Amino acid sequence: MVMISWIGFQFDEVYSPPHFPKPAYPFEENPLTRDGIQLGRALFYDNLLSANNMVSCASCHSVYNAFAHTDHALSHGIDDRIGKRNAPALMNLAWQKRFMWDGAIHHLDMQALAPIAHQDEMGSSIAEVTQKLQASKVYPPLFEAAWGSPEVTGERVLKSLSQFMLTLVSAGSKYDRVKLHQAQFTEQEARGYEIFKAHCNSCHTEPLFTSNEFKNNGLPVNQALNDMGRYGITQNIDDSLCFKVPTLRNLKYTYPYMHDGRFETLSEVMRHYSGSLRNAAKQDAQLSKGLPLGGNAKVDLTAFLLTLSDSAFVFNPNLAFPREILLNNH
Repeated sequence: MVMISWIGFQFDEVYSPPHFPKPAYPFEENPLTRDGIQLGRALFYDNLLSANNMVSCASCHSVYNAFAHTDHALSHGIDDRIGKRNAPALMNLAWQKRFMWDGAIHHLDMQALAPIAHQDEMGSSIAEVTQKLQASKVYPPLFEAAWGSPEVTGERVLKSLSQFMLTLVSAGSKYDRVKLHQAQFTEQEARGYEIFKAHCNSCHTEPLFTSNEFKNNGLPVNQALNDMGRYGITQNIDDSLCFKVPTLRNLKYTYPYMHDGRFETLSEVMRHYSGSLRNAAKQDAQLSKGLPLGGNAKVDLTAFLLTLSDSAFVFNPNLAFPREILLNNH
């Protein structure tokens, strides 16, 4: 098994951040290789994956926004179609077992099928994608390098995308340096950390800053979207308005917030959680009376949350658009 460091590519060692738990992804089923990762990177940024050749994975998951989407509250797909959910940030995917806001996908290798086929996102199919890639001048050599033959198959496309997405490891923030005894929090950040541990850590569990569970956080239903969250998958009434707990890493880059992008700023998020949340009968019990966040506490908590910003991840050239492969090649 080959893993990737959080700053740059390292192919000569098995790597996972030392303060992270064991990854959940089955690397033995899809070992990472240099050529496989580079193929996946090209696919991630290529508009050929959409029906009209105008939308790529990166269209909604921009490297400069920690692979989130800040231009629109909701996903923006082919022909200017708008979806019903905010495109979530992509990072530390090797530690996740369920994907999408409602957990509809149970394996990273299958995740890309959803946006590729969704009529409001990429509007295509894996069969159409493989045909276009096979007919291109760029991809058969890349598939041969990565997989031993120039044949383009759906499985190879999806596994290559996974290989690239598995390199989206964000663990180089100030918080991480503190945990590795390479830095210290300021007094204000330290106060914010104590507030976080007292009121936020049960859902946004460190060091990944998500429990990867599904929670009702007291948001009233968006009447225009009528999105009931995980209930749409399980049909269990207890899952009504439950959405996946997002990571708090890189919040500086990943606005707007919530599953429908309804909050543009962290101040709005703080206001929601410090209020008296009575909009949802099934909301998480810890939120029933709101969180005790006064003005100073909000400032201190925000200071801590900003220590989760990982500029080395966001501006890592190894994760950016592969100009050497795609520019002027289609």
